Amino acid sequence: MAQSNAAAAVQNLFRTPELKDKILFTLLCLLIYRIGAHVTAPGINPAAIADFLKGQGNGGGLLGLYNLFTGGQLARATVFALGIMPYISSSIFLQIGQAVIPQVEKMSKDEEGRKKINQWTRYATVALAAVQAWGFAKFVESLPQGVANPGLAFEIQDTFFLTTGAIFVMWLGEQITERGIGNGASLMIFFSIVERIWPSIASTFQFISTGAIGAFSLLVLVVIMFGVVAAVVAVTMAARRVLIQIPQRTMARGRMREASRSFIPLRINSSGVMPIVFAQSVIVLPGAFAQVSGNPRFRDFAEYFQPGATLYFVLSAILILFFTYFYTSIIFNPIDLAENLKKQGGFIPGVKPGAKTAEYIDDVVSKITLPGAIFLTLVALLPIWITKAMNVPFAFGGTSLLIVVGVALDTLQQMQQHLLLRKYDGFMKKGRIKFRGRQPTPGGF
Repeated sequence: MAQSNAAAAVQNLFRTPELKDKILFTLLCLLIYRIGAHVTAPGINPAAIADFLKGQGNGGGLLGLYNLFTGGQLARATVFALGIMPYISSSIFLQIGQAVIPQVEKMSKDEEGRKKINQWTRYATVALAAVQAWGFAKFVESLPQGVANPGLAFEIQDTFFLTTGAIFVMWLGEQITERGIGNGASLMIFFSIVERIWPSIASTFQFISTGAIGAFSLLVLVVIMFGVVAAVVAVTMAARRVLIQIPQRTMARGRMREASRSFIPLRINSSGVMPIVFAQSVIVLPGAFAQVSGNPRFRDFAEYFQPGATLYFVLSAILILFFTYFYTSIIFNPIDLAENLKKQGGFIPGVKPGAKTAEYIDDVVSKITLPGAIFLTLVALLPIWITKAMNVPFAFGGTSLLIVVGVALDTLQQMQQHLLLRKYDGFMKKGRIKFRGRQPTPGGF
């Protein structure tokens, strides 16, 4: 029965001409993106980069994190090696600017202002991509046998190719968002991560054949993985519903009747995966600085910050908790929410409209953010702890899992809305995909 319902839902996707065109256009753009992800930039030896990342241990440091979001393109030194990350970083910078600069916040509230902010984001993407491309060229030159002909000519050439690739990826992502289905930037990261699942499965069978992983250890690991996936899905969709009432006027006598009830969904994990990204970006800085400096003392000190070390776990937990509250405060504005509710004539029962409503919502968000932050900490650190405790030669990433689940639910929600608007049954007849909460950020997280 469930299989027939799923088959009918898939058939309904292609019965809707508009949705069918969006899906096919999205798949075409993603195919172009993945083809470009296998074209190596000229003059670079990818094997040198791969050897460097292997020498960095579990995670690969900051470059390993970047390599994760680009689907291994950084290690392969492709023309899309920078991926969509310059665009996402620029979007986050502008988003933070909206929270701290009143003029930018005012611009974000009207159509013309948002267009100008989007244009600024594109300019910032080009500048950031050029800086990252130049830094990547210098980094590759520092590796043994990393470049065949190092020098200024190579640096200019490499900067040009990688910057052009980043601009094309940004344009491709915007086309998916405007003309396809889902968020383009998020889908690119999604498929980059999913693409690496199959090689990981193949390597797992190799570990089993060589005896590196026992049958019992593998069984325990699979059970834990399914449990983590289920928990990620549950927490990603979880929301605290705040009851609101909106008075309505009857058409016959013009009298006020009983207010209609609705809810404001407040996501438990409204910050998504960004706190983990920020925390990992900060904690790998000592190792990156030690690598650049070449000082043996700095390298010994950086060992305390390597994944698996006690200090790494402690600092990671503190940083994730901090950045969860920090990023939530940036993307969620209870004052605007309270003002919009007041304009509609709505109110929370027992709470005065205006400032009191904003204080109440802010208090609720502060309380539900704590379990969300603890959950993010466990998801980020559990794979590393399991790898160390069970002596498993690989780890499943909590960061990538959060991205995959979040993007999949967002995309399914959009498809669900298209189907329901045309009176088709959705993906589930008894339980709709109720992914309530904030809209995805410009970066898609």
